[in-house]
Amino acid sequence: MNADSSDHITRELTPETWNDFAQLVEANNGVWGGCWCIGFHPEGLPKGCTVERNRSLKQAHVENGTVHQILVYDGDECVGWCQYGSPSELPNIKNLGSYAKELVALPDWRIGCIFTGGRHRGQGVARAAVAGALDAIRAAGGGIVEAYPEQVEDRPPQRGAYLHTGPESLFADLGFVRDRKIAKWRWVMRRDVSAE
Repeated sequence: MNADSSDHITRELTPETWNDFAQLVEANNGVWGGCWCIGFHPEGLPKGCTVERNRSLKQAHVENGTVHQILVYDGDECVGWCQYGSPSELPNIKNLGSYAKELVALPDWRIGCIFTGGRHRGQGVARAAVAGALDAIRAAGGGIVEAYPEQVEDRPPQRGAYLHTGPESLFADLGFVRDRKIAKWRWVMRRDVSAE
């Protein structure tokens, strides 16, 4: 599937694309010190967890079909991703206490983390990843989608790792609107995605 007008191609993370994903993660120190994109999953990242544990859990999710993730490719190379899933699949969002205080109804889908390999930042990878996730959500029946991005406007520049849930401007460009603030610089943003 082609997520947008860029040259990037998107594919689902599956057992067949696991090696592509693993190569990108391993080339980037396990991503943020060894997370392996497991932090939003039910197992989360408890104190003292190991890189090996996180890798094994992520691979088990892929093999069991309990993960939704769009991989972005530049040619044959996986260069980024967008994780998405139901609230039960991704229960460990940031600022959960603040989030729960004003919660009216859970969304149908959540967007967890977004990652772009260092050599490919600023080339539209994150946009292609989120657009690909929205396409997959549309194909799966659509619904309310939430994201939890960082506000970047009126704020000093941040390191890329700090923006692992994406910048607010990216989601605004893709039709998300602010729902409520859950931290000094973090917002709940929502979008209703129609089914195909």
